[in-house]
Amino acid sequence: MTQEINPYEMAVTQLVNVAKLIELDPNLLEVLKKPKRELIVHLPVRMDDGSIKVFTGYRVQHNDARGPFKGGIRYHPNVTLDEVRALAMWMTWKTAVMNLPYGGAKGGVACDPEKMSLSELERLTRRYTCAIREFIGPYIDIPAPDVNTNEQIMAWIVDTYSMMQRRNEPGVVTAKPIELQGSYGRTEATGFGVMVTARETIKKLNISKDKVTVAIQGFGNVGYWAAYFAHQWGYKIVAVSDSKGGIYNPEGLDPSKVLEHKKKTRSVINYPNAKNISNKELLELDVTVLVPAAIEEVITEKNADNIKAKIISEGANGPTTPEADKILYEKGTLVIPDILANAGGVTTSYLEWVQNLIRYYWTRDEVLSKLETRMVSAFEDVYRLSKEREVDMRTAAYIIAISRVAKAIELRGFWP
Repeated sequence: MTQEINPYEMAVTQLVNVAKLIELDPNLLEVLKKPKRELIVHLPVRMDDGSIKVFTGYRVQHNDARGPFKGGIRYHPNVTLDEVRALAMWMTWKTAVMNLPYGGAKGGVACDPEKMSLSELERLTRRYTCAIREFIGPYIDIPAPDVNTNEQIMAWIVDTYSMMQRRNEPGVVTAKPIELQGSYGRTEATGFGVMVTARETIKKLNISKDKVTVAIQGFGNVGYWAAYFAHQWGYKIVAVSDSKGGIYNPEGLDPSKVLEHKKKTRSVINYPNAKNISNKELLELDVTVLVPAAIEEVITEKNADNIKAKIISEGANGPTTPEADKILYEKGTLVIPDILANAGGVTTSYLEWVQNLIRYYWTRDEVLSKLETRMVSAFEDVYRLSKEREVDMRTAAYIIAISRVAKAIELRGFWP
């Protein structure tokens, strides 16, 4: 996330703007501006050379009026308290817009995992888990992977927490390995959700399936699975890209074959029978659906006028700046906001958590079916409100999310 603008101040500004639209009680606004709890922990870790290095870790729990805190843990050199505060607030809105019985949290450790060995990462993870152990758990706060963390990190957290609790607690985190009671469908969930919301928008706009073209920026996990399902549903994937560049073929691309090429060459570029293009060119292609699934702030006031896609489904977090949002809305581009479009991951994490609690596990098809039902329902809520209030989809999503959280706080009251 860019540090040019304080992310927490940005999150509060978004909250205040929506609060005005819904005439939110000023007292509730003050509550929602601040996280419920902020943990800062200092983690002494023995490195492979025998030295001790002290890392700083965070866990911010924004709000739990609707249920246990939920949010990822990231390992990155630039992790800051304000960044984690903002991400925790945004998770509150994401779980609320999906109508999940969760609040929002986020965690992180300021470290450079690329410069650490696997054993150093394990010791860091276990130390961090020990430091926050009193404030996480299946009914308190359920972390998940985020930037530079993965299912192996989650496995170490499960083991450390379970050892301290003296019982197996798989529900302490989500996105675990299948072998440790993870959920089928979790890997493809975010990309699946991105395309489900795009598909529903295509229906609303009465666009024939055989005329749908798709361009995807970012061919990592989210981008690949978005392409996979789009291709499976009969849409034409005309362009994909990664950090090194993109490829374009107006006749269509097979995502599975492109992935094989990327595994062999470490990039999608130079794919047979496709033209190499830049990421900038990909964003400005004349397509039905554009999926920015790479990094934040790629659609700005500088290029928004050049965007020709009818629909943008945000696979990445924050790919569109507020200035670009206004331009796109005025020109009739329908933007499916990140807190809705890429919520398939947290929604499947919820399904994993439910399975862990009841110790009963569903098949991949069952998980994706349940996910699809929730994605469609949330999309319908947001789309309907955007039309009723004559606002863009992002504003509508925030209105729904903040209203739900505020109502939960109001009903619960304040005790003591």
